[in-house]
Amino acid sequence: MNIIVTEYDENWVQLFEKEAELLKAIFNKEIITIHHIGSTAVPNLKAKPVIDLMPVVKNIEKVDDYNEQMMKHGYEPMGEVDIKGRRYFRKGGDDRTHNVHMFQVDNHAQIDRHLAVRDYLRAHPEAVHEYGELKAALAVRFPKDIYGYMDGKNEFVKDLERKAVEWRRRNE
Repeated sequence: MNIIVTEYDENWVQLFEKEAELLKAIFNKEIITIHHIGSTAVPNLKAKPVIDLMPVVKNIEKVDDYNEQMMKHGYEPMGEVDIKGRRYFRKGGDDRTHNVHMFQVDNHAQIDRHLAVRDYLRAHPEAVHEYGELKAALAVRFPKDIYGYMDGKNEFVKDLERKAVEWRRRNE
């Protein structure tokens, strides 16, 4: 995968909305809601231009029945991939455009973690700046090494998740 980090693009919101409509059409009544997560969901955050969507579904086991339909729309079904209870799909190959992280409605830990990070960043511009600068530097250092890029972010992201979850608990 080519690692390219760009300035925030307001078009990412429309790209999310368009893909969310596609997912609603595919999964119909299985989807309860779809959240825009990840860096493209945070205004002013530098990011890889890959839209992350988090559909919340009634029954995670039924998601597997839609793999063929997802493949017809360019998605690669990846199964759980390191997160129990998730169904992960990616689109675009080495020039990825979308990631879909599906969770069952009662998987509160994963759903809340993703939303906490997004909301924390939206409320903390200093964290947005620090995270964006880190990602931009790592993209220059690891332009074709997704593992190096991810490893470089790992400590920052773990700390960010911890702060975000604590912040969310204090503000509920």
